[in-house]
Amino acid sequence: MSAVLTAPPASTALWTLYARLVAVPAIWGGTFIAGRILALQMPPATASLMRYLVACVALLLGAWWLEGGLPRLTRRQVVVTFALGATGIYTYNLFFLGALAHLPASRTSLIIALNPAVTIAAAALLLHERLSARRWCGVALALAGVWIVVSRGDVTAALGQSVGRGEWLMFGGVCSWAAYTLIGRVALKGLTPLAATTYASLWGTLLLATTAGFEWPQLRAEMFNLDVALAAGYLGVFGTALAFVWYSQGVQRLGAARTVVFNNLVPVFGAALGFALLGEPLLPSMLVGGAVAVAGVMLASRA
Repeated sequence: MSAVLTAPPASTALWTLYARLVAVPAIWGGTFIAGRILALQMPPATASLMRYLVACVALLLGAWWLEGGLPRLTRRQVVVTFALGATGIYTYNLFFLGALAHLPASRTSLIIALNPAVTIAAAALLLHERLSARRWCGVALALAGVWIVVSRGDVTAALGQSVGRGEWLMFGGVCSWAAYTLIGRVALKGLTPLAATTYASLWGTLLLATTAGFEWPQLRAEMFNLDVALAAGYLGVFGTALAFVWYSQGVQRLGAARTVVFNNLVPVFGAALGFALLGEPLLPSMLVGGAVAVAGVMLASRA
């Protein structure tokens, strides 16, 4: 009887899930600020490794405290969690911090607006999900909005003139995260979100460590300062351990297509925080392009 009395109503649990999914893009908006701090002071693999060393400690403690430890993986789950780590942890972070070394945080966060549209398009092409003409129009509109941001309003500019190394790196990050989201559908069968995220982070950290070894000759003692430590701590504890688990819970409960809609808010928080905390300019093309991209994603994401 007591278990029945203390169990939260289904509607309350659902609203709690939605509140967490709104908090996730706010947290991830802050990762562009913390990532910019790291990217300007040290190489990308080393910065990513610092982030995930912190994240793995937090995730392992959380798995032990909340679930009594990590489950033993089947052979199939080993492969799937490795794929999660290789896409959402390893390649995404190399692209993410590499882009932030070349672009302002606010501009980079607006490019990430492509993420939901790319995920939806990939699900249609690779998983054979049927999309209506209206949703394909939404994908095209999202691409047009990001192009306005990237071209700084000169939509007739040639591709090579508008898209530099930073933009291409962030596009790579968008594709990596789309792959992570779709693979997550498979990984979450038989694994809790916390376990799947922890195993993915452990695999990704191992991969990052192998790459960071090549950057050691570039490291200097003054790189490891308080700002770097705080940024790595934020990225590891909040931007990874907490946000990834909440995001995975959304994928598990609502599905990838509905969960990824909340990523529409990431560029809004990222651009606002870049302006407020780093003093980065908000160009008219960024405001217009960001609005067009979000409108396109909303159109594409609508069931």
